[in-house]
Amino acid sequence: MLAKVLSAATIGIDALLIKVEVDVASKGFPAFNIVGLPDKSVDEAKERVRAAIVNAGYDMPDTRITVNLAPADIPKVGSSFDLPIAVGILAASGVIGREMLTDSLFVGELSLEGTVRDVLGIVSIAVLARDKNVKRLFVPASSSPETSLVDEVQVFPLPTLVDLILFANGSKIIAPFEKKPIHEKTYNAKQFFFEEVRGQETAKRGLEVAAAGFHNIHLKGPPGTGKTFLSRAFPSILPPLEKQEILEVTKIYSAAGLLKGQSFVFNRPFRSPHHTTSKIGLIGGGSIPQPGEISLAHRGVLFLDEFPEFSRSTLEALRQPLEDGEVLISRARSNLIFPCRFVLLAASNPCPCGYLGHPKKACHCLPGAVLKYRKKLSGPLLDRIDINIDVAPVEESKLADDRLGEPSRTIGARVESAFEKQKMRLKKAGILTNSQMTPADIKNYCHMTLEAGNLLKTAISRLSLSARSYFKTIKVAQTISDLGKNDRIETSHIAEALQYRASDY
Repeated sequence: MLAKVLSAATIGIDALLIKVEVDVASKGFPAFNIVGLPDKSVDEAKERVRAAIVNAGYDMPDTRITVNLAPADIPKVGSSFDLPIAVGILAASGVIGREMLTDSLFVGELSLEGTVRDVLGIVSIAVLARDKNVKRLFVPASSSPETSLVDEVQVFPLPTLVDLILFANGSKIIAPFEKKPIHEKTYNAKQFFFEEVRGQETAKRGLEVAAAGFHNIHLKGPPGTGKTFLSRAFPSILPPLEKQEILEVTKIYSAAGLLKGQSFVFNRPFRSPHHTTSKIGLIGGGSIPQPGEISLAHRGVLFLDEFPEFSRSTLEALRQPLEDGEVLISRARSNLIFPCRFVLLAASNPCPCGYLGHPKKACHCLPGAVLKYRKKLSGPLLDRIDINIDVAPVEESKLADDRLGEPSRTIGARVESAFEKQKMRLKKAGILTNSQMTPADIKNYCHMTLEAGNLLKTAISRLSLSARSYFKTIKVAQTISDLGKNDRIETSHIAEALQYRASDY
């Protein structure tokens, strides 16, 4: 007898529909074979499925069993096929009715006693089920909260294989999982806030503009000026994730196995890799391609502290993802695209010792050492940074002042208001933030006064702005205008945006 069961495989962060074809022959020597390019973890499903069925109190067919995972030309990896293989064997043997298989998709790992265990990528699988018009999705009970963002599919949580068999035979009712509402933005108890920062008003303003328009920003200054503190406080002023953004980020974290008991990710990610991180660790890849730090920072922040201490080849690999918002990982077996639309927040010292230009401490670096240090950051990479801020040492009077500064919640409210304004303006373009605008979008949506246009034209020649710098200046000026609730870009907005372009690095 032949049974066909729908399942899915997660490849990268997306899911692919897999048809599990199970043939339980009426003749032939006892055997259990899995074909369709299974790896070792899939091939070992034979023993897990056999033990789970027997320990559930049912007989394993004592004949030839052949399982085909179609399409057969795509490598299959992982333990998520245990449950559909077991369901296929039970259906082909007549233990459960075939009507159970109609418009249903099964995924899950089986323990030897028949418990249905978690697998990676449940969110992507739920999205696939919705897109393929599959009505019912059977998943491990502990993974079912991850499907809360996908409304069009009925999700049935399975504690054990026995529960599924009893449900299929009408002896037990399994209620569909009740989707949980999305939580509001929350703050970590260990999170930093802008009101705790002494002084540094210029840096705070630059970070506010970066948050409102999702612009890349570089903080440069001597040690101890608060660059890291400011960077750690940056997430506290970011706007909350939209529902579609939550789904995008949760898909990545689910596929990477980083949800850590959460139903979904509802705060913008903040990733801070060490400067010894490899290129693959930052960009993504591996023999079985996995998302890197830039994809884990999707719709959030990638904080690179000690910016020039990263290897030059690793930093240069950021150039294309910063421009495109996605990265293509090419391997012999497959090509995968990982999303990576993030804010690059970089912090660096002006020289190896850190005190070049310090008003009170002398720099002891040789000119050659300073030049070598700065050469790690190439011109094309720096040209992709929208906002450059020099973070000077804090004055003694401000450092000793116990009064709190402007709260993160107040700054965040302005940021969210500007974010909503640009979202509505750019709705037809299909983008969310000013930083995503193309030259065509800038022409359509950015309107400046005659005086502002003249100032920008003057700056092109005097500051030797590249074409990219020219358009980035307009994008930043538009964000500044949105923060001020203006309808057009004015001279003061262009002037402030040009101030952020200037950098002697």
